[in-house]
Amino acid sequence: MVKRAPKLASLAAPRGGASVASGGRAPASWLDAIQWDRDGLVPVIAQEVGSNDVLMFAHMNREALQRTVQTGRAVYWSRSRRKLWEKGEQSGHVQKVHEIRMDCDNDVLLLKVTQLGHEPGIACHTGRHSCFFQRHEQGVWRSVEPVLKDPKSIYK
Repeated sequence: MVKRAPKLASLAAPRGGASVASGGRAPASWLDAIQWDRDGLVPVIAQEVGSNDVLMFAHMNREALQRTVQTGRAVYWSRSRRKLWEKGEQSGHVQKVHEIRMDCDNDVLLLKVTQLGHEPGIACHTGRHSCFFQRHEQGVWRSVEPVLKDPKSIYK
């Protein structure tokens, strides 16, 4: 028997009672279980399924998270542009979301994703696989991951 991952849409309504994290009470909405910051945002880590590489860090507001669950593709909140940002809307480097997890304090989310649009996947606007391409070495930050595609050819 093949075990299938649950569909993201199943996150929209809690089943089977309350979580331990919510103090035994079922939240009015699964979104209410999240500890949003004073700006209505939650930090989000995108991690690649399979390799477990941490691809990027971003933020979501309620609408971004709802759209992510509805579409199965990552939607973030751009703090600099003050608008929703569908990952890959300009670059084509879309993140297919397989799973969403919440940390023990309910204030950070983890997306398990497949990075689409280029092989190997490009998650960073610098044209690299991961945004975490700089490593601290003896008091200096060094780029240790290659540019897979020139950003000038990605963002026109």
